[in-house]
Amino acid sequence: MARVTVLYFASLRDAAGVASERLETEAPDLRTLYESARTRYGFALPIDRLRVAVDGAFAKWGDPVRDGGEIAFIPPVSGG
Repeated sequence: MARVTVLYFASLRDAAGVASERLETEAPDLRTLYESARTRYGFALPIDRLRVAVDGAFAKWGDPVRDGGEIAFIPPVSGG
């Protein structure tokens, strides 16, 4: 079991209704953690459209979830 802080940005924040949350999770990797959040909040974006960061550095979806980590799910940003 890992205790983590998850940060949501842009459309993910809007869908979740929160910018961040503390979770206890048994997810073995970042991919599984996102998929559980996607199921819980109904996120429309598939994993291949997002970036993930851990403790301020970009990470890989297969990286393990570490106790005490701060995980950010970052959707594509549009501008103009």
